[in-house]
Amino acid sequence: MTGKSLQVVRGDIEAKIHTLRGMQIMLDTDLATLFGVETKRLNEQVKRNSERFPAEFCFQLTHQEMEILRSHFATSSWGGRRNLPYAFTEQGVAMLSTVLKSKTAVQMSIKIMKAFVAMRHFIASHAQVFKRLDSLELKQIETEAKVEKVLDALGNKDIQPKQGIFFEGEVFDAYRFVADLVRSAKRSITLIDNYVDDTVLTLFSKRKKGVALRILTKAISKELSLDIKKHHAQFPPLSAEVFPYAHDRFLILDEKEVYHFGASLKDLGRKWFAFSRLDGELAKILIERAR
Repeated sequence: MTGKSLQVVRGDIEAKIHTLRGMQIMLDTDLATLFGVETKRLNEQVKRNSERFPAEFCFQLTHQEMEILRSHFATSSWGGRRNLPYAFTEQGVAMLSTVLKSKTAVQMSIKIMKAFVAMRHFIASHAQVFKRLDSLELKQIETEAKVEKVLDALGNKDIQPKQGIFFEGEVFDAYRFVADLVRSAKRSITLIDNYVDDTVLTLFSKRKKGVALRILTKAISKELSLDIKKHHAQFPPLSAEVFPYAHDRFLILDEKEVYHFGASLKDLGRKWFAFSRLDGELAKILIERAR
């Protein structure tokens, strides 16, 4: 150890004190530099005197803790070492001076102790500031989480608008909207529509495997019967029933969501039509009546 090493200022030492596991610690590599010894020799002395270094004096970093320190403090003094660094608390640093058995180690440990004390005083005197910063950081994290949730929702095709209007010529947009509704069903789909043809059956080819399909319409013509038979030849069977009680068009998904349409599904996008999702008691009543 040279005289130059003992001239290390307190600020240099404080820069090497980190907070980990709720404690102020210093890394073995930084301590070895300050004490003027090799990191390997420092850790060897600790192992030879392991009874003097309980967990509250010294502990080995985890991979996650090492990465946290690297990212937060740009710590690069570990180089290409294979083993994870050891961290020493204030008591651990004091014990190091006794096992290294040198006058220089004792003098340097005193400097380090003073730096630890100064750090404690600084943290104590600025406790409210740190508390407010932590609160602000927590709020920022919560805000970012909310924003991310909104963005996820916007990109989620399972979440559909409650109401809207399609104008003439918007055939594909209207078709895609209903197709997405069909895809969103997980257990069952019920369509109440008096005008069903093969184009409507094509829409329901989009349903997921295992989703039951029931169609209620005012009449089942020979042509529709043939379309259904051909549909069965390629896709899972559906149930078609005569239902003369409805004028409007309704799409019921999983017996919990009900969409009302101002046009039959076969006429999507040909003329202006509106759609809306029914909620609350209206949806419950319609679902119950359609069973």
